[in-house]
Amino acid sequence: MPPRRRLAPLALLALALPALADALDAPGQPARQNAPLGQYDIVGNTLVSAQQLFLGTEQNLFVIDKVENNAAQLDGHPAWASRYALASNKGTAMDAITNTFCAGGGVLANGSWLVVGGNQAVTTGGDPASSQNGGAAPYHDPDGGKSLRLLTPCDDDSCQWELVGQMSTRRWYASVETLDDGRVIIMGGDANGGFVNDAGQTNPTYEFFPAAAGDQPVTSPLLQRTLPANLFPLMWVLPSARLFVQANFGTAILDYKAQQEFQLPDMPHAVRTYPASGGTAMLPLTPANNWTATILFCSGMNVSPSDWDPNAAWPTKATSKSCVRITPDVSQNYEEDDDVPSPRSMGNMILLPTGKILYLNGAQTGVAGYGTGSNTVGDSYADNPAFQPWLYDPDAPSGKRWSMDGLSPSTIARMYHSSATLLPDGSVAVAGSSPHPDVVLTGTKFPTEYRIEIIYPSYYNTRRPEPQGIPASIGYGGAFFNLTLSAADLGNDVTNLNRTSVVLVRTGYSTHALNMQQRMLVLENTYTGAADASGTLHVAPVPPNPALFPPGPALLFVVVDGTPSVARLVNVGSGAIGTQPTRPPVPLPGSRVLAAAGSSSSSAPAAGATGDGTKVHAASAAPRAWGLSGLWAAVLAPLAFAGVLLPL
Repeated sequence: MPPRRRLAPLALLALALPALADALDAPGQPARQNAPLGQYDIVGNTLVSAQQLFLGTEQNLFVIDKVENNAAQLDGHPAWASRYALASNKGTAMDAITNTFCAGGGVLANGSWLVVGGNQAVTTGGDPASSQNGGAAPYHDPDGGKSLRLLTPCDDDSCQWELVGQMSTRRWYASVETLDDGRVIIMGGDANGGFVNDAGQTNPTYEFFPAAAGDQPVTSPLLQRTLPANLFPLMWVLPSARLFVQANFGTAILDYKAQQEFQLPDMPHAVRTYPASGGTAMLPLTPANNWTATILFCSGMNVSPSDWDPNAAWPTKATSKSCVRITPDVSQNYEEDDDVPSPRSMGNMILLPTGKILYLNGAQTGVAGYGTGSNTVGDSYADNPAFQPWLYDPDAPSGKRWSMDGLSPSTIARMYHSSATLLPDGSVAVAGSSPHPDVVLTGTKFPTEYRIEIIYPSYYNTRRPEPQGIPASIGYGGAFFNLTLSAADLGNDVTNLNRTSVVLVRTGYSTHALNMQQRMLVLENTYTGAADASGTLHVAPVPPNPALFPPGPALLFVVVDGTPSVARLVNVGSGAIGTQPTRPPVPLPGSRVLAAAGSSSSSAPAAGATGDGTKVHAASAAPRAWGLSGLWAAVLAPLAFAGVLLPL
């Protein structure tokens, strides 16, 4: 079976999205009422195990597995991808074409999703297939090690995965991050897999998609010096347009445009990358913290580079409770944060629209991966599932950031190859788990999982705001836009305007305890309140720096006094790959509340506002230091790092 190739030329990726209407329909209320708050609810079957997962439209999740013996069939062989409709809770098999085992993925500025790399063609039990071109029964899976697969998501069967060429090198366990021009950077991995990386097969390089003519992979000194636990390196684009990269105990700032790395101090306490697989997230970027990036790392395992023995008793080994954070554009040093109340590996950190982080999935002992030796628990290198989710509040004082907040434990072990993502209604989908070389449904402690759960945060059953005027596209700088809220949206209390925020969330590509590209940004806003307790929000676009929130799709929530609207999916940026247009910011009008006829209007700033009436949204505890013009200067200012420049 020859691999299907995309018929359109790659140059079409640079084209803009079709013209968008000025405003989207207002979101309504969640489809579900009276959900079990704080609890997991099993809602459906993903058809393939959700090793990889992303929200592609407001209505559909896209699920990717490794090639294995799933019951769902497609074209005469087991399927290893599906589309999961949230409204019906039904899955539809899709063809991911080549073996996507432990691939990475991410979103482009034009809204397409790219899945990169994977494994060789395999047969039953994960053994190498006799043919690497897709001709070998029973799986008929071509080699995916160099594959570039592209999908433009839709809500029906009209969209399909297509091959759009190959990378120049094989990558298994590679990471992907969207850049400020809407391309993606693809980093790390190895040629043929294994428990950890090794010098004989490592791929310590990065490359880009779409690639410019003549581009070749660039060597990363960080990946050269961090063997063996440096697969799925952790990386985020910073407001400075540089990349923060972390692997094993090593840390660096990558100026990918200059092809230079700046070495930073090592990660304390534990390895956070695969297979120790700690939880990680960039905290919300807000006006209150001057849109400064702070990154949180928790859990994992303290293992020295020489101790990654696949024959060790991994399921019995303790995981870490430690948490640290770093603000790389401000300081090169890690800072201590509150320990997680219980230890964990393979946990997902999911940004909620309130700015809090839901931490779930994984195991209390052991690490990611599987084997067939006597040192495993039914193939798994981990044991003692972490059923209990936790909530992290970045605005809480030190020592009080973790809570259960009414959260109940799951009843399904979400071990190796599980995933999770935020949904437009503010709930969180949880799926996957298959710590085996092939599907195992019975006779094992941790069977291959197809069940998908939804967990409902405490705000879920509250009446949601229904903002009018949400734009289909949001640029970088320029004129503000207005959103209107009814008195009911504001709880018949006009002062709730001062407790209202407009939030962009990119949910990211979930795999292996990562949510690649996940990011949250709070937009600046002021307001005008009416005498009837309704109001208008005056909302600035993303500040004129695409590195703050790289272009592409995002969920837009309006959060009123801790209750988020149902989100609408909007496009950030131009809708095309390339340098993003920016415009000088237009000052926001001052906040005010209009009085009833015969009374005086009030324009004095309420609590939480500056002297000019501009809202300040708390998050991550950084004080507001400048007026509006100073903020733009701070965001755009070039940065000098105190790290050590590494030669290439």
